[in-house]
Parts: sequence; structure tokens; C-alpha cells
Amino acid sequence: MKEINIALVAHDGRKKELIDWVKFNWKMLAKYNIWATGTTGRLISELVIEEEGKLIRPFEKKVTRLFSGPLGGDQQIGAMIAEQKINMLIFFCDNLIVQGHQNDVSALTRLAALYNIAFATNRTTADMLLTSPLVDDPEYSIELPDCIASYANRSLK
Repeated sequence: MKEINIALVAHDGRKKELIDWVKFNWKMLAKYNIWATGTTGRLISELVIEEEGKLIRPFEKKVTRLFSGPLGGDQQIGAMIAEQKINMLIFFCDNLIVQGHQNDVSALTRLAALYNIAFATNRTTADMLLTSPLVDDPEYSIELPDCIASYANRSLK
């Protein structure tokens, strides 16, 4: 199985929704490498699931926690996307309020689109991405758009 790195991010107003989604999909998510911003990563690491009468913590020591989003976590994930180290971004953003770090949020979503990674901003799309047979298909790879190479190799005459 190829290595899959999934970044999970949620604004405060949607953290509960993301945690509920993680609980619902924990068996599938536990197969992959999880990267998350600050508090979101802590909440995922602390999740307790009841399985066959036993309490388990499927993400304990399995989530790589980055900085909190406003303190640079969004930019850390953006850099990992640009370095092609993230395959999927699940970002439950709160679009009802303007974030103090809105520029970072915009930059992160721009990089996800630019580098053509699987990207969801809501539960329905996240479910569709996570259950796609292409996630585990060893023949499938993310194709970088031609515009990246064109821009990187542009002439500045």
C-alpha cells in the first residue's frame, strides 16, 4: 500500500463536526498518516472509541501535530503541500466569520487547488474523498498541473 498523508484542519466553530467525522471514519483514517494543526490534532489524538466492549485510542501517538493554524500551522501544511508531502486536505473552515489569519487560510486553499490534491471543506466531500477507491490504488498518482513547471521554468528576460 502506498503511503498516504492526510492533513486535518478545523476552525473552532467546526471542530466538533470534524471530530464527529473522524469518529465515524476512524477505521479508514487509522490506516493513514495524519497531520493536524494544534488543537485539532490534540482532540484527534485524545479520541476514545468503544470497539467490541473495549475502549481504544486509535490515534494516540499517530497524529503529527503542527502549530495552531493562526500561529503558523496553516502555513506548515501549505509548505508540505508544495513539497508534495500531503495527499489530501480535509479543512472544515468556518465561513460564517472572518478569521484573524484569513490570509493564511486563503493561501492554504490556494495551494491545495494549485497542487491538485484531494481537498474537502465539508463532511460530504470528505466522505466521498476518503471512500474513493483511488485513495489506495497503487497505480494512481497526483498529476501536477503543467502551469507549475511552466512557472518554475519561465524566462525572466
